[in-house]
Amino acid sequence: MLDAGNLWELLEARVAATPDAVMAIDQDGRSLTFAEYKAAAERAAAGLARLGIREGEVVSWQLPTWLESLVLVAALSRLGVVQNPMLPIYRQREVGFVTRQVGATMLVVPGSWRGFDYEAMAKAIAAEQPGLQVVVADHALPQGDPSTLPPPPAAPADPTDLPVRWYYYTSGTTADPKGAQHTDASIEAAAVGMCERLDVTEADRIGCVFPFTHVAGAVYIFSALAFGCTMLVVEAFDPEATPPILARGGVTLAGAGTPFHMAYLAYQRNHPDESPVFPKARAYIGGGAPKPPQLHVDVKAELGGVGIVSGYGMTEAPIVTMASVHDRDDVLANTEGRAVRGVELIAVKLDGSRAALGEEGEVRVKGPMVMRGYLDASLDADAFDDAGYLRTGDLARLDADGNVAITGRVKDIIIRNMENISAKEVEDLLFTHPAVADAAVIGLPDDRTGERVCAVVVLKGGAAAPALADLVAFTVANGLAKYKTPEQLEVVDALPRNPTGKVLKHELRATFAR
Repeated sequence: MLDAGNLWELLEARVAATPDAVMAIDQDGRSLTFAEYKAAAERAAAGLARLGIREGEVVSWQLPTWLESLVLVAALSRLGVVQNPMLPIYRQREVGFVTRQVGATMLVVPGSWRGFDYEAMAKAIAAEQPGLQVVVADHALPQGDPSTLPPPPAAPADPTDLPVRWYYYTSGTTADPKGAQHTDASIEAAAVGMCERLDVTEADRIGCVFPFTHVAGAVYIFSALAFGCTMLVVEAFDPEATPPILARGGVTLAGAGTPFHMAYLAYQRNHPDESPVFPKARAYIGGGAPKPPQLHVDVKAELGGVGIVSGYGMTEAPIVTMASVHDRDDVLANTEGRAVRGVELIAVKLDGSRAALGEEGEVRVKGPMVMRGYLDASLDADAFDDAGYLRTGDLARLDADGNVAITGRVKDIIIRNMENISAKEVEDLLFTHPAVADAAVIGLPDDRTGERVCAVVVLKGGAAAPALADLVAFTVANGLAKYKTPEQLEVVDALPRNPTGKVLKHELRATFAR
């Protein structure tokens, strides 16, 4: 399977090997075999071609975690399109910026989902971007005759010559999202690294409970195609409704990070008569957010399997480390595993010298899953060091076996529910509030989401302190995505600063953490 040159070739190889095996099942019991998946993708590819989409063009799309989203991935691959999946939580500000930067010719959205009118947003964006076609896909993709399709794009003999086929955006540490360029090979490398450490086989059923347009969605697609496992697809995670869906599906690998694991534990504790809630689970995939060591202990004791098996990565380089289902409990509880196949990982101290074993330093990586660079090439100079290592911005300690224990972050980002939030973006918006004279935004530890967004503000003279709900409404009205809005508001007389004017955020964190 791993000899396939691109996603479509991998799909063809999988269909040849196990055509009738089930690739995916959704929460309503709908399913697709690998052969059905390929056929559906060809019909959708023909439908998109009929609408004018051609090889090399960019299609942006923002769909929930539906079977149709999986089909769209393969359809776009069949056409040789550069695809740009976007999180459903993005709103007009982010979607407009992204579609403009990538030069999208098509934007695929649901009509309305979870109370938000995506169609209206997409049409408003298209009105300002000539040549951007909007396609509304509510559980139905454009259809056409596969016999009208041109031959699929051939993969080059050398994987390093593969064209960029994916633009994934991350808020990172800048106000505007940053577009990471990936190839099929870089996404596949992440999938292989994860699946090898998890010992994935065709018997496995892996829970896809996060937004599929996250880079992990493509990683799961490649995992299913390369290793033959089945994806259990859940449209939107619900702590009460989702566990029974995964249980009915016979989940063996449940994930996909700290908030989900905590929800599973809470469900198990609230339903002791359903013990164990996941009788077939052998591991709980972790990553994307800090993991309290005790959580691994609790998951293993109460939910079963080997406990949490974490990976570490980012949009720019998904799955650069991964623990193994064969690791000791202390490794599983306290680290994110070691470098996967092909990865060179180092830790560099803030003074630029190489960190020794056990010393804290910034994680820097080279490897086959590292992006080609940002779409905005001016960002690459800061992203890579002089030796070509990707600067992750994360601080960690490496042990003698190469296991990585994350200790903090170099840059000021907040990770809430496994999504990066730029403190600067929120601060810049708060400064425009009529009552705010000064503002700092910090991430505080949160048992449920990993971190919560806390706004610390100084009021203008004579101004009344706004209520948290009013401040949230103000930021949303001014284009901020809801997931980035503050959850805690603190009013102070002055922000602590050093002699150069930099806000001492560590003091704010110590004061307001609770």
